[in-house]
Amino acid sequence: MSQQTPATQTREAVVVVVGAGPAGLMAARTLVKEGQRVVVLEARDRVGGRTWSDTVEGAFLEIGGQWISPDQTELLGLVDELGKETFQRYREGQSVYMAPDGTRTVYSGSEFPVSPGTLAEVERLTAILDQLAAELGPEEPWAHPKARELDTVSFEQWLRAQSANEEACNLIGLFIAGGMLTKPAHAFSALQAVLMAASAGSFSNLLDEDFILDRRVVGGMQSVSEAMAAELGDAVVLGAPVRTLKWSDQGVVATADGGASGRVAVTARRAILAVPPTLYSRISYIPALPRRQHQLHQHLSMGLVIKVHAVYPRPFWREANLSGTCFGAGQLVQEVYDNTNHRDDRGTLVGFVSDEKADAMFLLSPEARKAAILASIADYLGEEALTPEVYYESDWGSEEWTRGAYAASFDLGGLSRYGADQRTPVGPIHWACSDLAAEGYQHVDGALRMGRRAAAEVIEALSPAPARLRVTS
Repeated sequence: MSQQTPATQTREAVVVVVGAGPAGLMAARTLVKEGQRVVVLEARDRVGGRTWSDTVEGAFLEIGGQWISPDQTELLGLVDELGKETFQRYREGQSVYMAPDGTRTVYSGSEFPVSPGTLAEVERLTAILDQLAAELGPEEPWAHPKARELDTVSFEQWLRAQSANEEACNLIGLFIAGGMLTKPAHAFSALQAVLMAASAGSFSNLLDEDFILDRRVVGGMQSVSEAMAAELGDAVVLGAPVRTLKWSDQGVVATADGGASGRVAVTARRAILAVPPTLYSRISYIPALPRRQHQLHQHLSMGLVIKVHAVYPRPFWREANLSGTCFGAGQLVQEVYDNTNHRDDRGTLVGFVSDEKADAMFLLSPEARKAAILASIADYLGEEALTPEVYYESDWGSEEWTRGAYAASFDLGGLSRYGADQRTPVGPIHWACSDLAAEGYQHVDGALRMGRRAAAEVIEALSPAPARLRVTS
Protein backbone atom coordinates (compact mmCIF):
# COMPACT_ATOMS: atom_id res chain seq x y z
CA MET A 1 0.00 0.00 0.00
CA SER A 2 1.55 3.31 -1.09
CA GLN A 3 2.12 5.98 1.52
CA GLN A 4 0.15 9.14 0.93
CA THR A 5 2.01 12.42 0.63
CA PRO A 6 0.95 14.76 3.44
CA ALA A 7 -1.24 17.61 2.28
CA THR A 8 0.10 21.14 1.98
CA GLN A 9 -1.34 23.67 4.38
CA THR A 10 -1.59 27.09 2.73
CA ARG A 11 -1.46 30.37 4.60
CA GLU A 12 -1.45 33.99 3.54
CA ALA A 13 0.38 36.87 5.18
CA VAL A 14 1.80 40.24 4.36
CA VAL A 15 5.23 39.11 5.59
CA VAL A 16 6.70 35.65 6.10
CA VAL A 17 9.59 35.47 8.58
CA VAL A 18 11.99 32.53 8.36
CA GLY A 19 13.45 31.79 11.79
CA ALA A 20 12.03 32.23 15.30
CA GLY A 21 15.15 33.40 17.06
CA PRO A 22 15.42 36.86 18.64
CA ALA A 23 15.85 38.57 15.24
CA GLY A 24 12.90 36.91 13.57
CA LEU A 25 10.59 37.31 16.53
CA MET A 26 11.50 40.97 16.97
CA ALA A 27 10.83 41.55 13.27
CA ALA A 28 7.46 39.80 13.50
CA ARG A 29 6.53 41.57 16.74
CA THR A 30 7.36 44.97 15.25
CA LEU A 31 5.36 44.26 12.10
CA VAL A 32 2.31 43.02 14.03
CA LYS A 33 2.33 46.21 16.08
CA GLU A 34 2.18 48.08 12.77
CA GLY A 35 -0.92 46.13 11.78
CA GLN A 36 0.77 43.70 9.40
CA ARG A 37 -0.23 40.03 9.15
CA VAL A 38 2.80 37.81 9.74
CA VAL A 39 3.66 34.10 9.70
CA VAL A 40 6.91 32.88 11.28
CA LEU A 41 8.34 29.56 10.07
CA GLU A 42 10.86 27.89 12.39
CA ALA A 43 12.80 24.73 11.57
CA ARG A 44 13.34 23.70 15.19
CA ASP A 45 10.72 22.42 17.61
CA ARG A 46 11.37 25.45 19.82
CA VAL A 47 11.84 29.20 19.53
CA GLY A 48 14.97 31.09 20.57
CA GLY A 49 17.51 30.23 17.90
CA ARG A 50 20.99 30.40 19.44
CA THR A 51 19.47 31.15 22.86
CA TRP A 52 18.43 27.97 24.60
CA SER A 53 17.73 27.53 28.33
CA ASP A 54 17.09 23.95 29.43
CA THR A 55 17.17 21.66 32.45
CA VAL A 56 19.78 18.90 32.19
CA GLU A 57 19.87 16.21 34.91
CA GLY A 58 18.01 18.55 37.22
CA ALA A 59 20.29 21.54 36.58
CA PHE A 60 19.10 24.68 34.79
CA LEU A 61 21.64 25.56 32.09
CA GLU A 62 22.06 28.39 29.61
CA ILE A 63 23.06 26.26 26.62
CA GLY A 64 23.23 29.26 24.28
CA GLY A 65 23.67 33.03 24.51
CA GLN A 66 23.01 34.43 27.96
CA TRP A 67 24.80 37.64 28.98
CA ILE A 68 23.78 41.30 28.71
CA SER A 69 26.23 44.23 28.82
CA PRO A 70 25.23 47.76 29.88
CA ASP A 71 25.42 49.14 26.32
CA GLN A 72 22.92 46.59 24.95
CA THR A 73 20.01 48.96 25.27
CA GLU A 74 17.80 47.19 22.71
CA LEU A 75 17.87 43.98 24.74
CA LEU A 76 17.65 45.74 28.09
CA GLY A 77 14.64 47.72 26.89
CA LEU A 78 12.86 44.59 25.67
CA VAL A 79 13.59 42.70 28.89
CA ASP A 80 12.10 45.59 30.85
CA GLU A 81 9.08 45.84 28.52
CA LEU A 82 8.39 42.11 28.94
CA GLY A 83 8.50 42.51 32.72
CA LYS A 84 11.52 40.27 33.22
CA GLU A 85 14.18 40.56 35.91
CA THR A 86 17.94 40.41 35.54
CA PHE A 87 20.76 39.61 37.96
CA GLN A 88 24.48 40.32 37.91
CA ARG A 89 27.12 37.69 37.27
CA TYR A 90 28.93 36.77 40.49
CA ARG A 91 32.27 38.62 40.57
CA GLU A 92 33.28 39.00 44.21
CA GLY A 93 36.74 37.81 45.20
CA GLN A 94 39.92 37.27 43.25
CA SER A 95 40.55 36.02 39.71
CA VAL A 96 43.02 33.40 38.45
CA TYR A 97 45.55 33.79 35.63
CA MET A 98 47.54 30.96 34.07
CA ALA A 99 50.78 32.17 32.46
CA PRO A 100 52.21 30.59 29.29
CA ASP A 101 54.64 28.53 31.43
CA GLY A 102 51.75 27.17 33.54
CA THR A 103 52.34 29.41 36.54
CA ARG A 104 49.10 30.05 38.42
CA THR A 105 48.55 33.51 39.88
CA VAL A 106 45.63 34.70 41.99
CA TYR A 107 45.06 38.42 41.54
CA SER A 108 42.70 41.32 42.22
CA GLY A 109 41.67 44.20 39.99
CA SER A 110 41.36 44.50 36.23
CA GLU A 111 45.06 44.31 35.27
CA PHE A 112 46.55 40.94 34.35
CA PRO A 113 49.35 39.76 36.68
CA VAL A 114 52.03 39.85 33.97
CA SER A 115 55.40 41.55 33.73
CA PRO A 116 55.43 45.35 33.46
CA GLY A 117 56.65 45.07 29.88
CA THR A 118 53.84 42.72 28.88
CA LEU A 119 51.24 44.84 30.66
CA ALA A 120 52.53 47.95 28.87
CA GLU A 121 52.20 46.16 25.52
CA VAL A 122 48.65 45.00 26.31
CA GLU A 123 47.72 48.59 27.13
CA ARG A 124 49.42 49.92 23.99
CA LEU A 125 47.74 47.38 21.70
CA THR A 126 44.41 48.06 23.39
CA ALA A 127 44.80 51.79 22.72
CA ILE A 128 45.56 51.11 19.03
CA LEU A 129 42.50 48.88 18.68
CA ASP A 130 40.31 51.37 20.54
CA GLN A 131 41.41 54.10 18.15
CA LEU A 132 40.74 51.96 15.08
CA ALA A 133 37.33 50.93 16.42
CA ALA A 134 36.43 54.59 16.97
CA GLU A 135 37.66 55.59 13.50
CA LEU A 136 36.01 52.80 11.52
CA GLY A 137 32.86 52.33 13.61
CA PRO A 138 30.52 49.32 13.52
CA GLU A 139 28.07 50.43 10.82
CA GLU A 140 30.29 50.58 7.71
CA PRO A 141 33.90 49.66 8.54
CA TRP A 142 34.37 48.50 4.94
CA ALA A 143 33.91 52.07 3.70
CA HIS A 144 36.95 53.42 5.59
CA PRO A 145 40.17 54.15 3.62
CA LYS A 146 42.05 51.68 5.84
CA ALA A 147 39.54 48.88 5.28
CA ARG A 148 41.25 46.88 2.54
CA GLU A 149 44.66 47.20 4.19
CA LEU A 150 43.27 45.80 7.45
CA ASP A 151 41.15 43.18 5.70
CA THR A 152 43.93 41.53 3.69
CA VAL A 153 46.12 40.67 6.68
CA SER A 154 45.18 38.17 9.37
CA PHE A 155 44.65 39.40 12.91
CA GLU A 156 47.55 37.20 14.01
CA GLN A 157 49.91 38.80 11.45
CA TRP A 158 48.67 42.27 12.32
CA LEU A 159 49.29 41.72 16.04
CA ARG A 160 52.82 40.43 15.48
CA ALA A 161 53.56 43.41 13.24
CA GLN A 162 52.51 45.70 16.10
CA SER A 163 54.37 43.94 18.91
CA ALA A 164 57.14 41.41 19.51
CA ASN A 165 55.71 40.50 22.91
CA GLU A 166 54.13 37.08 22.35
CA GLU A 167 52.28 36.94 25.67
CA ALA A 168 50.70 40.34 25.03
CA CYS A 169 49.66 39.30 21.51
CA ASN A 170 48.11 36.09 22.81
CA LEU A 171 46.21 37.93 25.54
CA ILE A 172 44.80 40.40 23.04
CA GLY A 173 43.94 37.56 20.67
CA LEU A 174 42.15 35.66 23.44
CA PHE A 175 39.39 38.24 23.71
CA ILE A 176 38.59 38.34 19.99
CA ALA A 177 39.76 35.04 18.51
CA GLY A 178 38.86 32.67 21.33
CA GLY A 179 36.38 34.78 23.22
CA MET A 180 34.25 36.19 20.41
CA LEU A 181 34.86 35.02 16.83
CA THR A 182 35.89 31.53 18.06
CA LYS A 183 38.31 31.11 15.16
CA PRO A 184 42.10 31.00 15.15
CA ALA A 185 43.56 34.51 14.82
CA HIS A 186 45.18 33.47 11.52
CA ALA A 187 41.74 32.72 10.02
CA PHE A 188 40.16 36.19 10.07
CA SER A 189 41.32 39.68 9.25
CA ALA A 190 42.35 42.62 11.38
CA LEU A 191 39.33 44.46 9.95
CA GLN A 192 37.02 41.73 11.26
CA ALA A 193 38.66 42.13 14.67
CA VAL A 194 38.15 45.90 14.58
CA LEU A 195 34.46 45.39 13.74
CA MET A 196 34.14 43.06 16.72
CA ALA A 197 35.63 45.74 18.97
CA ALA A 198 33.61 48.59 17.43
CA SER A 199 30.36 46.65 17.82
CA ALA A 200 30.98 46.49 21.58
CA GLY A 201 31.85 50.19 21.81
CA SER A 202 35.61 49.59 22.11
CA PHE A 203 38.18 46.86 22.50
CA SER A 204 38.55 47.97 26.11
CA ASN A 205 34.97 46.82 26.67
CA LEU A 206 35.82 43.35 25.32
CA LEU A 207 38.72 43.15 27.78
CA ASP A 208 36.44 44.03 30.70
CA GLU A 209 34.56 40.89 31.68
CA ASP A 210 32.56 42.85 34.24
CA PHE A 211 31.21 44.96 31.37
CA ILE A 212 30.73 42.49 28.53
CA LEU A 213 29.43 39.70 30.83
CA ASP A 214 27.48 41.91 33.20
CA ARG A 215 24.11 40.29 33.88
CA ARG A 216 21.68 37.52 32.99
CA VAL A 217 17.92 37.13 32.66
CA VAL A 218 16.11 35.41 35.52
CA GLY A 219 14.57 32.34 33.92
CA GLY A 220 17.06 32.29 31.05
CA MET A 221 17.66 34.23 27.86
CA GLN A 222 15.43 31.93 25.82
CA SER A 223 12.49 33.13 27.89
CA VAL A 224 12.77 36.48 26.07
CA SER A 225 12.05 34.74 22.76
CA GLU A 226 9.36 32.60 24.35
CA ALA A 227 7.58 35.73 25.61
CA MET A 228 7.69 37.34 22.15
CA ALA A 229 6.43 34.12 20.55
CA ALA A 230 3.56 33.93 23.05
CA GLU A 231 2.42 37.36 21.90
CA LEU A 232 2.36 36.11 18.29
CA GLY A 233 0.34 32.97 19.07
CA ASP A 234 -0.34 30.64 16.15
CA ALA A 235 1.49 32.95 13.76
CA VAL A 236 4.60 30.98 14.82
CA VAL A 237 4.87 27.56 13.16
CA LEU A 238 7.48 25.19 14.63
CA GLY A 239 9.08 22.16 12.97
CA ALA A 240 8.79 23.87 9.60
CA PRO A 241 12.16 24.23 7.82
CA VAL A 242 11.75 26.31 4.69
CA ARG A 243 12.89 24.39 1.62
CA THR A 244 11.94 26.66 -1.27
CA LEU A 245 11.38 30.39 -1.63
CA LYS A 246 9.81 31.57 -4.86
CA TRP A 247 10.12 35.31 -5.31
CA SER A 248 9.31 38.06 -7.76
CA ASP A 249 8.41 41.72 -7.67
CA GLN A 250 4.87 40.66 -6.76
CA GLY A 251 5.85 38.76 -3.62
CA VAL A 252 7.04 35.39 -2.29
CA VAL A 253 5.87 31.86 -1.64
CA ALA A 254 7.77 30.09 1.15
CA THR A 255 7.27 26.33 1.31
CA ALA A 256 8.34 24.47 4.45
CA ASP A 257 8.32 20.88 5.61
CA GLY A 258 5.72 20.24 8.24
CA GLY A 259 6.17 16.67 9.40
CA ALA A 260 3.11 14.50 9.75
CA SER A 261 0.81 17.49 9.47
CA GLY A 262 2.03 18.17 5.95
CA ARG A 263 3.93 20.95 4.29
CA VAL A 264 3.23 24.62 4.90
CA ALA A 265 3.16 27.12 2.04
CA VAL A 266 2.96 30.80 2.91
CA THR A 267 2.15 33.42 0.30
CA ALA A 268 3.30 36.91 1.27
CA ARG A 269 4.37 40.23 -0.16
CA ARG A 270 7.77 40.26 1.59
CA ALA A 271 10.07 37.78 3.32
CA ILE A 272 12.57 38.26 6.15
CA LEU A 273 15.28 35.62 6.44
CA ALA A 274 16.21 35.65 10.13
CA VAL A 275 18.67 32.74 10.17
CA PRO A 276 22.48 32.64 10.15
CA PRO A 277 24.06 33.26 6.73
CA THR A 278 25.48 29.72 6.81
CA LEU A 279 21.90 28.45 6.48
CA TYR A 280 20.86 30.62 3.52
CA SER A 281 21.98 27.89 1.13
CA ARG A 282 19.65 25.35 2.77
CA ILE A 283 16.83 27.09 0.89
CA SER A 284 16.28 26.73 -2.86
CA TYR A 285 15.47 30.12 -4.37
CA ILE A 286 13.32 30.39 -7.47
CA PRO A 287 14.73 32.21 -9.34
CA ALA A 288 18.26 31.90 -7.96
CA LEU A 289 19.66 34.75 -5.90
CA PRO A 290 21.93 37.22 -7.72
CA ARG A 291 25.57 36.27 -8.23
CA ARG A 292 26.71 38.80 -5.64
CA GLN A 293 24.70 37.07 -2.92
CA HIS A 294 25.97 33.63 -3.91
CA GLN A 295 29.57 34.79 -3.66
CA LEU A 296 29.00 36.76 -0.45
CA HIS A 297 27.47 33.83 1.41
CA GLN A 298 30.40 31.56 0.52
CA HIS A 299 32.85 33.89 2.30
CA LEU A 300 31.03 33.72 5.65
CA SER A 301 31.57 30.86 8.07
CA MET A 302 30.81 29.99 11.67
CA GLY A 303 33.35 29.68 14.46
CA LEU A 304 33.56 26.68 16.77
CA VAL A 305 33.39 26.59 20.56
CA ILE A 306 32.49 24.09 23.25
CA LYS A 307 30.59 25.80 26.05
CA VAL A 308 31.19 23.63 29.13
CA HIS A 309 28.80 23.56 32.11
CA ALA A 310 29.90 22.05 35.42
CA VAL A 311 27.47 22.06 38.36
CA TYR A 312 28.64 21.40 41.94
CA PRO A 313 26.82 20.94 45.28
CA ARG A 314 28.04 24.40 46.29
CA PRO A 315 30.17 27.18 44.74
CA PHE A 316 33.31 25.90 46.47
CA TRP A 317 35.64 28.45 44.84
CA ARG A 318 33.98 31.26 46.77
CA GLU A 319 35.21 29.70 50.03
CA ALA A 320 38.74 30.50 48.86
CA ASN A 321 37.70 34.09 48.03
CA LEU A 322 37.75 33.33 44.31
CA SER A 323 35.26 34.87 41.91
CA GLY A 324 35.39 31.92 39.52
CA THR A 325 36.80 34.20 36.80
CA CYS A 326 39.85 32.58 35.19
CA PHE A 327 41.97 33.30 32.11
CA GLY A 328 44.76 31.47 30.31
CA ALA A 329 45.45 32.08 26.63
CA GLY A 330 47.54 28.93 26.42
CA GLN A 331 45.15 26.71 28.39
CA LEU A 332 42.71 24.21 26.95
CA VAL A 333 39.86 26.07 28.68
CA GLN A 334 40.86 29.67 28.06
CA GLU A 335 38.07 31.31 30.06
CA VAL A 336 36.05 30.23 33.12
CA TYR A 337 33.27 32.13 34.92
CA ASP A 338 30.91 31.65 37.83
CA ASN A 339 27.59 30.92 36.13
CA THR A 340 25.55 30.10 39.22
CA ASN A 341 21.83 30.61 38.72
CA HIS A 342 19.75 33.20 40.50
CA ARG A 343 19.05 32.13 44.11
CA ASP A 344 20.57 28.68 43.51
CA ASP A 345 22.44 26.97 46.36
CA ARG A 346 24.47 24.92 43.94
CA GLY A 347 27.45 26.39 42.12
CA THR A 348 27.82 26.40 38.34
CA LEU A 349 30.96 27.08 36.34
CA VAL A 350 31.00 27.77 32.63
CA GLY A 351 34.14 27.40 30.53
CA PHE A 352 34.98 27.77 26.85
CA VAL A 353 37.13 25.64 24.54
CA SER A 354 37.51 27.42 21.21
CA ASP A 355 38.52 26.83 17.58
CA GLU A 356 41.46 24.43 17.10
CA LYS A 357 41.40 23.38 20.75
CA ALA A 358 37.78 22.32 20.23
CA ASP A 359 38.85 20.37 17.12
CA ALA A 360 41.34 18.44 19.22
CA MET A 361 38.75 17.69 21.90
CA PHE A 362 36.27 16.28 19.42
CA LEU A 363 38.88 13.70 18.36
CA LEU A 364 38.65 12.21 21.86
CA SER A 365 35.99 9.95 23.32
CA PRO A 366 33.34 11.76 25.39
CA GLU A 367 34.90 10.38 28.58
CA ALA A 368 38.43 11.46 27.66
CA ARG A 369 37.19 14.88 26.54
CA LYS A 370 35.35 15.43 29.82
CA ALA A 371 38.42 14.42 31.81
CA ALA A 372 40.71 16.77 29.86
CA ILE A 373 38.36 19.72 30.13
CA LEU A 374 37.72 19.28 33.85
CA ALA A 375 41.45 18.90 34.45
CA SER A 376 41.99 22.25 32.75
CA ILE A 377 39.35 23.90 34.97
CA ALA A 378 40.94 22.24 38.02
CA ASP A 379 44.28 23.83 37.12
CA TYR A 380 42.59 27.15 37.84
CA LEU A 381 40.32 26.30 40.77
CA GLY A 382 41.59 23.13 42.42
CA GLU A 383 40.83 19.41 42.47
CA GLU A 384 37.24 19.87 43.61
CA ALA A 385 36.48 21.04 40.05
CA LEU A 386 37.13 17.47 38.84
CA THR A 387 33.89 16.06 40.27
CA PRO A 388 30.79 18.03 39.25
CA GLU A 389 27.31 16.65 39.89
CA VAL A 390 26.27 17.62 36.36
CA TYR A 391 28.52 18.03 33.33
CA TYR A 392 27.27 19.19 29.93
CA GLU A 393 28.85 20.41 26.69
CA SER A 394 27.00 22.84 24.42
CA ASP A 395 28.09 21.81 20.93
CA TRP A 396 26.44 24.17 18.47
CA GLY A 397 28.64 22.89 15.65
CA SER A 398 26.57 19.70 15.57
CA GLU A 399 23.24 21.56 15.59
CA GLU A 400 21.49 21.03 12.26
CA TRP A 401 20.00 24.52 12.21
CA THR A 402 23.03 26.43 13.50
CA ARG A 403 26.28 24.61 12.61
CA GLY A 404 28.66 26.63 14.72
CA ALA A 405 29.02 29.38 17.29
CA TYR A 406 28.74 32.08 18.15
CA ALA A 407 28.13 33.65 14.76
CA ALA A 408 29.41 33.90 11.20
CA SER A 409 32.36 36.07 10.20
CA PHE A 410 34.16 36.73 6.93
CA ASP A 411 37.37 35.15 5.72
CA LEU A 412 40.37 37.29 4.75
CA GLY A 413 39.30 40.08 2.40
CA GLY A 414 35.62 39.22 2.65
CA LEU A 415 34.40 42.05 4.86
CA SER A 416 35.81 44.88 2.74
CA ARG A 417 34.70 43.10 -0.45
CA TYR A 418 31.15 42.15 0.50
CA GLY A 419 30.24 43.98 3.71
CA ALA A 420 28.32 46.72 1.94
CA ASP A 421 25.97 44.15 0.36
CA GLN A 422 25.28 41.80 3.25
CA ARG A 423 22.21 43.69 4.52
CA THR A 424 20.92 44.85 1.11
CA PRO A 425 17.44 43.41 0.30
CA VAL A 426 17.09 41.25 -2.80
CA GLY A 427 13.73 42.06 -4.36
CA PRO A 428 11.15 41.24 -1.65
CA ILE A 429 13.72 39.37 0.51
CA HIS A 430 15.22 41.07 3.59
CA TRP A 431 17.91 39.81 6.00
CA ALA A 432 18.02 39.88 9.82
CA CYS A 433 20.41 38.14 12.21
CA SER A 434 23.10 38.97 14.74
CA ASP A 435 25.76 37.92 12.22
CA LEU A 436 24.96 41.03 10.14
CA ALA A 437 24.59 43.50 12.99
CA ALA A 438 26.65 46.63 13.56
CA GLU A 439 26.11 47.41 17.24
CA GLY A 440 25.69 44.16 19.13
CA TYR A 441 27.34 42.07 16.40
CA GLN A 442 27.14 38.37 17.38
CA HIS A 443 24.94 39.15 20.41
CA VAL A 444 21.22 38.88 21.17
CA ASP A 445 21.13 42.68 21.26
CA GLY A 446 22.39 42.81 17.67
CA ALA A 447 19.82 40.22 16.59
CA LEU A 448 17.02 42.36 18.03
CA ARG A 449 18.40 45.46 16.33
CA MET A 450 18.52 43.66 12.99
CA GLY A 451 14.98 42.34 13.46
CA ARG A 452 13.67 45.83 14.10
CA ARG A 453 15.71 47.19 11.19
CA ALA A 454 14.38 44.59 8.74
CA ALA A 455 10.82 45.29 9.89
CA ALA A 456 11.35 49.01 9.25
CA GLU A 457 12.65 48.22 5.74
CA VAL A 458 9.57 46.11 5.05
CA ILE A 459 7.17 48.76 6.35
CA GLU A 460 8.85 51.37 4.16
CA ALA A 461 8.69 49.05 1.13
CA LEU A 462 5.00 48.36 1.73
CA SER A 463 4.10 52.02 2.16
CA PRO A 464 2.42 53.57 -0.89
CA ALA A 465 4.54 56.11 -2.72
CA PRO A 466 3.53 59.71 -1.92
CA ALA A 467 1.13 61.14 -4.47
CA ARG A 468 2.72 63.44 -7.02
CA LEU A 469 1.41 66.99 -7.05
CA ARG A 470 0.10 68.01 -10.44
CA VAL A 471 1.49 71.36 -11.47
CA THR A 472 -0.93 73.51 -13.44
CA SER A 473 -0.22 76.75 -15.16
